[in-house]
Amino acid sequence: QVQLVESGGGLVQPGGSLRLSCAASGFTFRRYAMSWFRQAPGKERELVASITAAGASTEYADFVEGRFAISRDNAKNTVYLQMNSLKPEDTAVYHCVAHIVRSNFWGQGTQVTVSS
Repeated sequence: QVQLVESGGGLVQPGGSLRLSCAASGFTFRRYAMSWFRQAPGKERELVASITAAGASTEYADFVEGRFAISRDNAKNTVYLQMNSLKPEDTAVYHCVAHIVRSNFWGQGTQVTVSS
């Protein structure tokens, strides 16, 4: 079955950086687009970034403002989210999502807290 396991979250000061990873298994990773979503307390889930199957194209939410970079290593079945210049409003649970045909599969998420 599809499994997505995120890691790399934690507590970081404003202006700091984190690199999230999502290890995928149970499907042919290189064939499908992947995304990162986030959900802050009391707010709806929102898309952060997406990457196509081969990694040739990426998209970002407006709030990213050039601070984040999504990438993938199809040999390692892993998608990454490099986050720089973090702000307190980036505090949320970050989930990776696999877009497989007409279904979306979600990981359990990793907590990112930006606070001094």
